[in-house]
Amino acid sequence: MAFSLSGIFKSVSSFGGGDGSVLGIDIGSSSAKIVQLRASRGIAILETYGEIALGPYGHQPIGKAVKLSPEKTAEALIDLMKEANVTARQGGISIPFSSSLVSVIDLPNVDKESLKRIIPIEARKYIPIPIGDVTLDWFVIPRDESGEDSAFDQIQEVKPKATAAQEVLLVAIHNDLLQEYQTVAGTAGVTANFYEIEIFSAVRSSVGHGIAPILVVDLGASTTKMYVVERGVVRLTHLVTQGGQQMTEVLGRSLGWEFEKAERVKRERGLIDSTAYSVDENDRIKTAVLSTLSRVFSEVNRVLLSYGQRYNKNVAHVVLTGGGAALPGLMLAAKEQLSGEVEIANPFSRTEAPAFLENVLRQIGPGFAVAVGLALRKLRHD
Repeated sequence: MAFSLSGIFKSVSSFGGGDGSVLGIDIGSSSAKIVQLRASRGIAILETYGEIALGPYGHQPIGKAVKLSPEKTAEALIDLMKEANVTARQGGISIPFSSSLVSVIDLPNVDKESLKRIIPIEARKYIPIPIGDVTLDWFVIPRDESGEDSAFDQIQEVKPKATAAQEVLLVAIHNDLLQEYQTVAGTAGVTANFYEIEIFSAVRSSVGHGIAPILVVDLGASTTKMYVVERGVVRLTHLVTQGGQQMTEVLGRSLGWEFEKAERVKRERGLIDSTAYSVDENDRIKTAVLSTLSRVFSEVNRVLLSYGQRYNKNVAHVVLTGGGAALPGLMLAAKEQLSGEVEIANPFSRTEAPAFLENVLRQIGPGFAVAVGLALRKLRHD
């Protein structure tokens, strides 16, 4: 199935009345996550969810970022669906933001058929590889952002008013990458109804509908993604090659631990002191974890400052998401180091689940933001 932006740009609406269950599948660099939802009386019901580490499928420890073959990825996905008791076989799959090209281009005010002819020509200016090697899609950005038809899932660079009559969002995905994902889905017995760039999915499940700008910080294993969202539109993106894996590596070197132990300690206690360690060890653990986290937070503050100075808009709210946002003690450190109000994403709050799972889902929720967002899109657009 070809990559398509259709559906990404539709306004958020209530769920459809169908009884079918749908999947959101997020294949990250160190783990794969899955969520199964169904719609009932306009509510998204959480039926099951699960996560599986990809490291062992590439002969690497849990927590390590790996590049698996489509067949190995499908093997992991099959195991995950079995362990999570997944029954649905259709839904959406995420595309890594780092593997896509997104650009806003200025074009004359012409009709849709003319755009179809113009865009492949214009795209050559922005895409550093042959156009035949990528799948293109595009969307005309609405002029009236405040109207009901505004796109909740757009991505757009904020820049001075262009003289062109219209702005067009151009997205390119390498055909080889799409083929890999199609192989994964086919081998795992999943029907991929759509593929969506991960940041759109995370925004859908983690950000409300306020008009004030918000900075979403997605703490992944190998990278941290930042994007400013204003009026439901992703305005600015920034990628940092620092993440949870680097945090574990620094911790391991500092304490002389193997990667597996460092990863376990990071996940279990993070920035929280533990009686299992001496005062000195607790301090060294905290210092090691903060050494990476502080670099990320410094970059977050730089983005906040830059955006505010350039566009004269204060981004006063930060939402932390991604697997790294589940780090124990993260909230306190974030409040101390970041400029603005801090919140940890709770994507499962947009679903209905048994009350006894509330605390667990809140704790693990940030890592499932993309998977939940994918499943929500499928329910809302059916």
